[in-house]
Amino acid sequence: MRFTETQADCASAGLRLRVCRGCSHNGPSAAAAAGTWLNRAASGLPRLLDTVDVSGLEFSLSFFRVILEIVETEQAYVRDLKSIVEDYLGCIIDCGALGLKPEQVSALFCNIEDIYEFNSLSSKLFSVCVFQNESFDIYTLYCMNYPNSVAVLKECMKNETLVRFFQERQTTLNHSLPLETYLLKPVQRILKYHLLLQELSKHFDKNDPGYEVVEDAIVTMTAVAWYINDMKRKQEHAVRLQEIESLLVNWTGPNLSGFGELVLEGSFKVQRVKKERAFFLFDKMLLITKKRLEQFVYSTHIFCCHLMLVEVLKDSLCFKVSDRTIPKQQHVVQAKNQEEKRLWVHYLKRLIVENHPASLPQKVRREEPHIHCSFPASSAKSRKSLPLLLEGNLPCRRTRRQSGTPRSSACRHNSGPTETPQCPEVEVLSCNI
Repeated sequence: MRFTETQADCASAGLRLRVCRGCSHNGPSAAAAAGTWLNRAASGLPRLLDTVDVSGLEFSLSFFRVILEIVETEQAYVRDLKSIVEDYLGCIIDCGALGLKPEQVSALFCNIEDIYEFNSLSSKLFSVCVFQNESFDIYTLYCMNYPNSVAVLKECMKNETLVRFFQERQTTLNHSLPLETYLLKPVQRILKYHLLLQELSKHFDKNDPGYEVVEDAIVTMTAVAWYINDMKRKQEHAVRLQEIESLLVNWTGPNLSGFGELVLEGSFKVQRVKKERAFFLFDKMLLITKKRLEQFVYSTHIFCCHLMLVEVLKDSLCFKVSDRTIPKQQHVVQAKNQEEKRLWVHYLKRLIVENHPASLPQKVRREEPHIHCSFPASSAKSRKSLPLLLEGNLPCRRTRRQSGTPRSSACRHNSGPTETPQCPEVEVLSCNI
């Protein structure tokens, strides 16, 4: 970046501030206005980039704002952690008459003490290298437990003694927000680090000292955020799966977890059926049930290795799913809107492709990323509307089954599977390449 009109020297840090020409704060007044906080930001920079020689480099005013945001918000965050540990958890431990059981206290605060100890030490030695520390893994346990923490706190709010205690604590500490908000802060903070670092990296050129250090930190913290989000998603999936299994009636097959993750669920009007059907799409199976009060009554299922889809029908909101091993088992489904149809068609197509790896000829499999296969009753327009993820990986038109080919029943059951299915090899698909 080229900022040269006005410069403010920070001799203590060996840095110079560059103020952008055309900025509303440019000119000599910009350096003067920045002087009140520039030294704070500049003195924080060598700590933040303690492994890099940044003396002599020029940085923009906005760069120092980013430095200040990272350093000062971290300090404020550590103060909040201290308040949780000392002013809430410590006080609860000291006041034994509150009636909270040890397991409730543990679920409410989890490993907040470990997080406080780690971040308070990190803030004293605060540098980008801190973000390359594997100790941030302690946040995973806290984030996974957070729903339990909220549940325990809600239970506490039913107890007048505890309600009074938490209110008195909040008033004494002069906190404008309740404990629940403070308990959320570690979850918010860990998912924000990579965003702050990305903002910091915008002020470095690839050849600048420190660029690689910042980029490595971004990779580490992005991976941490992704892992936490993924674990949280899997946890929610497992809980939802247990709920479905507890409400599922007349299902004689194995645990639903044997069919992979729950990808989608929804209720649809189905042609020739009076009441709506509840659809559950797993990685390896489409489960169709009837809704009866709070229960799901098993109706049928289609293994994804046998799944067929017709996307375009007379009604633009409808699509048809069927089992290729049971031609008469067809379900014309009506979505509530185009977005819902697009979402279901997208994932149905993806799972059809993923569950038919052996059905593609060797040559086709090698060229798969570049193939555009035709799909039954679909148009070029509908294919273009698909996300890029599916482009070139669409299911292909099946050739007619040979009359002498026996129909496999390895994945076919009437009342539900008795074991996790092993799909048979299916016929070769004919593609327009």
